[in-house]
Amino acid sequence: MSRVSTGGNASRSWPVLLVVVCAQMLIWLDTSVLNVAVTTLADPVRGLGATPAELEWVASAYTLVFAGTLFAGGALADRFGPRTTLLAGLALFGAASGAGAFAGSPAWLVVARAFMGAGSALLMPATLSVIVQSTPEEKRTRAIAIWSSSSGLGVAVGPVVGGALLSHFWWGSVFLVNVPIVALCLAGVVAVVPGLKGPGRRVLDLPGLSLSVLGLGGVVYAIIELGNGQSWYGPHVLLPLVVGGVLLTVFAAGQRRSPAPSLDLRLFRQPGFTAGSVVLLLAFMALAGHLFYAAFYLQGPRGLSPADAGTVMIAAAVGIVLGSQASPAVSRWLSARWTVAAGILATAATYVGYAWLDGRTPLWVIAALLWIQGFGMGLVGTPVTAVMMSGVPPQLAGAGSAVNSVTRQVGGTLGVAMAGSILSGVYRERMAHADLPGAARGLPPAAEEQARTSAEAARSLAGSLRLPELAAAADRAFLDAMYAATLSIAALALVGFAVSVVGLRVRTARPRDVPERPTRDEQVETA
Repeated sequence: MSRVSTGGNASRSWPVLLVVVCAQMLIWLDTSVLNVAVTTLADPVRGLGATPAELEWVASAYTLVFAGTLFAGGALADRFGPRTTLLAGLALFGAASGAGAFAGSPAWLVVARAFMGAGSALLMPATLSVIVQSTPEEKRTRAIAIWSSSSGLGVAVGPVVGGALLSHFWWGSVFLVNVPIVALCLAGVVAVVPGLKGPGRRVLDLPGLSLSVLGLGGVVYAIIELGNGQSWYGPHVLLPLVVGGVLLTVFAAGQRRSPAPSLDLRLFRQPGFTAGSVVLLLAFMALAGHLFYAAFYLQGPRGLSPADAGTVMIAAAVGIVLGSQASPAVSRWLSARWTVAAGILATAATYVGYAWLDGRTPLWVIAALLWIQGFGMGLVGTPVTAVMMSGVPPQLAGAGSAVNSVTRQVGGTLGVAMAGSILSGVYRERMAHADLPGAARGLPPAAEEQARTSAEAARSLAGSLRLPELAAAADRAFLDAMYAATLSIAALALVGFAVSVVGLRVRTARPRDVPERPTRDEQVETA
């Protein structure tokens, strides 16, 4: 089947590129904005008074739904055309952003974030499809490179925008700012993006998509509840963990028999693809988990304003952009495998470095760690993707690309859940044994429990009651919790380093590696 294309109209391709890059940047802008907003959301006066578990769900709901419905977004773009899917994704993202801005409770915000994730899942495959179909072949590589760089731009701009908004407006402004951007993108899509159609009608695997989202949700819920002090053997941990594991097992078994699977398991018969997927999963688990507690550290014990914290975090974004640009040259010098290994090892070193930070650490030290961490992650992405796709046969290239994207989102979800759980659990344990000042011990039980649950709540109480000793105790407990979390994240990154050294070897796929399916199924997959 031939792809419908307007590739000959070069004069129109660049306005189209500008519009879709703007839409794509929304995804990364929103993710990075949240990193500087979590501390404000936890504040019972300036925010929603969200607990650590609720904040984990605010972050995880987005990536969980994004990852679970990304396959559906690609299928819908093929079925109804990328322009239609792009318009639907923008509309859903904008509406959910507006609803989240005026959320009256953490639960409401979690639901809004989930719908924002669904909108992003429609946006991402549609934007790439528009570029491929509307850009002349001789300019397509450059256009895709510009499209890819939108992630670095969104990560860089997000913390600055979020910090500035939080310094002058209420917390909902970090979500409301998406609405005018969405409106501009909608107008641009209507004005310049052509009505493209996909090559065929791809079948939607709705049962498989539902099982994957519910299964991952159960596992994430169990991890979060474990960090809230629940026992491994308690019903709040064991039951969702078992149910989630069973659903994911059923999902995997069903994908083997499905004529149009969301996740084609034949891909994992390629050793390089399997190892690359594991490396990406672990690398993004570590990165997302680290950024979660780093935001609390900068605005908590380090005492920075949201705007200053956002400015410091630009160092990570600059590192990512520079590392991504340097990765091709480094790969030619060291090979893809050792470039990935070096990048992960660099990030692991920065995670260990956080175990020596305190409330008086100079900002240049923190910025240097963030820059090295970003540069290391920039070295990882392109080479590991090249290794993964080198062994994938052409008829499964689309499925392989989707797995590459989904792995990053699932890793981010699990990383936030893991780091947040360690952070919450250790903080509770330290505060339970802390020698609180006498005035704090005389607080009402509900207020005292709030202080022992959240460092942000403890600082808010300390400010209103003029108890600096309570704030100091909360800072000490938080730092102990951060040390435990960052060393765990470093261990995770070192496992990724070992997998990259052992498993990332480029190998050409042979016909027997991917058994043929019936002709009808091949046509569905090609579509």
